[in-house]
Amino acid sequence: MKKYSQLTAMLAISKASFRSITRSPSAVVFTLLFPLIFILVFGFLGGNGITLELGIHSGSDGKNEVYDALKNIAGIKLIEDKSDDALYKELEKGRIDAVLNIRMNPDAEGPRYFLDMQTSEASMDKGSVLQSVMENLVNQLNLKDVKPAAKIAELRPSRVKGRKYSMIDFILPGQLGFSILSTGVFGTAFVFFNLRQTLVIKRFFATPIRKPFILMGEALSRLVFSMLGAIFIIAIGYFAFGFTLVHGFITALMMLLLAAIGLIVFMGFGFIISGLAKNESMIPPLANIVTLPQFLLSGTFFPIESFPSWLQPVCKALPLTYLNDALRKVAFEGAGFTDISSHLLVMLLWGVIAYAMATRFFRWE
Repeated sequence: MKKYSQLTAMLAISKASFRSITRSPSAVVFTLLFPLIFILVFGFLGGNGITLELGIHSGSDGKNEVYDALKNIAGIKLIEDKSDDALYKELEKGRIDAVLNIRMNPDAEGPRYFLDMQTSEASMDKGSVLQSVMENLVNQLNLKDVKPAAKIAELRPSRVKGRKYSMIDFILPGQLGFSILSTGVFGTAFVFFNLRQTLVIKRFFATPIRKPFILMGEALSRLVFSMLGAIFIIAIGYFAFGFTLVHGFITALMMLLLAAIGLIVFMGFGFIISGLAKNESMIPPLANIVTLPQFLLSGTFFPIESFPSWLQPVCKALPLTYLNDALRKVAFEGAGFTDISSHLLVMLLWGVIAYAMATRFFRWE
């Protein structure tokens, strides 16, 4: 009789356990796929470098060596298709980094051109970088002049008032948006899968309640919970870190309404996942297929402009991008619902797609 081998038994157990691990979707996703996705995303991040947006005043002289040199500087985006009023409004809100007016000097003495550049307190960091770039450009142009006493250009910087755009003004709406996404997708998927597995839904059918009211009851509880969480996040941001609420209480209410709209949209994805999942361990991988790309690519932690240009269309196709951006516009810029109508339209479109798919995949039993 062959002697029993502890080593052989151990290896057999290891082999069987390894097979079970590789057959578990969550194990494969969390061990292999997630690290790969994070490496790729953070590898691409910043691939384009910093982009400085410079508005060109309508009265600028566009036919000179200064303007030609500006067009050839990588990282500076010239905005020439907007009115002066629109440019200064964008500057005050921090949407662009400076406005430049290139004026020819009418006097024979002094530099040939005056460069009147206005930056804003709303974009102090990029405005300072842009001013440094412009100073370097002016110095290079002046050194090229064959006459030492003459100057081609002189930079005249100034700063206009604007709401200071701090880090919390960017981060908080992104965190609020991702919280809504997670609650809508993970919460809905787990709840309805468990209700189906534990036969609770079947017991509901023994009562007079109709199916739509079962869904609305669960949705209402999730909505109330999410709104309490949103109030907590906004309150902490406002009172502890100086988060900007332009119109105070009204702005906070608008943010809550946007969060509610986002939750309803994202719950549609939760219904799809609860129907597709064959067992409970399949829910996290399926849910993360929906949430992880949006978490990384929708401007939750950093602007989507930081990604390579080929990846930005993907970022702009995700529903969380529009929720995050709408929350920021409402909170910091005081935008109304008419100003973010395009954002709401995209979210509505995603909601229609999600619920259309949910009617196909969602199972009651």
